[in-house]
Amino acid sequence: MSIEAEIRARLAGLEAELLELVDESDKHKGHAGWRPGGGTHWRLRIVSGRFAGKTTLARHRMVYESLGELMQHPIHALAIEARLPGEPST
Repeated sequence: MSIEAEIRARLAGLEAELLELVDESDKHKGHAGWRPGGGTHWRLRIVSGRFAGKTTLARHRMVYESLGELMQHPIHALAIEARLPGEPST
């Protein structure tokens, strides 16, 4: 299974209405954590009703918990935008 597919599978439990996942590893070539082949630096936009009543920090923690050990390896960096349905994009 590809890294992207594994990330998507693990985030499925958050029941996202929208999940946009972009591998931005090429933008970080030569930086810490970068490896040939990508899969190290990601941008995530996720919209889920499961974030109701949660602070931004709590939402991010939900994402991190869903991803588990992937946050140690192979993911080096993850930019997260986690919103409720109807909340404006940042």
